Amino acid sequence: MENLLEIIDLHAGIEDKEILHGINLTVRPGEIHAVMGPNGAGKSTLGSVLAGRPDYTVTSGSVLFNGKDLLAMTPEERSWEGLFLSFQYPIEIPGVSITNFMKAAVNARRKARGEQELAPAQFLKLLKEKMALVGMKGEFAKREVNVGFSGGEKKRGEVFQMAMLDPLFSILDETDSGLDVDALKIVADGVNALRSPEKSAVIITHYKHLLELITPDVVHVLKDGRIIATGGMELADRIENDGFEGING
Repeated sequence: MENLLEIIDLHAGIEDKEILHGINLTVRPGEIHAVMGPNGAGKSTLGSVLAGRPDYTVTSGSVLFNGKDLLAMTPEERSWEGLFLSFQYPIEIPGVSITNFMKAAVNARRKARGEQELAPAQFLKLLKEKMALVGMKGEFAKREVNVGFSGGEKKRGEVFQMAMLDPLFSILDETDSGLDVDALKIVADGVNALRSPEKSAVIITHYKHLLELITPDVVHVLKDGRIIATGGMELADRIENDGFEGING
């Protein structure tokens, strides 16, 4: 089976500080990987580098996405190729409604792929279908993006955006942070509904609560910029019992 994502000896950081010290990670189509680790381990840096945030610099290594050089692509090109990043701290966009934001994003991707823009009726049907998937009420479509949203609403909105864009590869950066039990289940149900043999995801998290609802195929422990252990859910159980200090590879 051809790999969807292949990270080889990736070194990266911000300004003059190296944060990732040689990451190797392979994700095949249909797999969900969890990346766990303490604060400052480099988990969010990994997501930001894959998404192409310009303030992060790759100093060495390579990343292949669906057989293509991911690091040579702009952030927009990465999105058009099927990569999605759910932000740890979703930003507010005053003056832009969720409907208009998603219409622009969906049609930009379709245009980049040589497809026709969705007709208004087609888009509204898709919007309602995906909002229902993540338990968002209809009036949310008229609200400004993340403006006045609670933490849980922002995270649910990120999963809604993922559902609308239907990416090949999703990076969920601490989507479970600050969620109550009900919101956590809604987010997990939305992610599970999008699982398929072709699509993959990396879930970045501190805790195993979300992983109990979205069972990953592989669990990695990232510490001090390196992956120090890889396994299954038993690794998440060890972290729950012993903390990250108890994981030494």
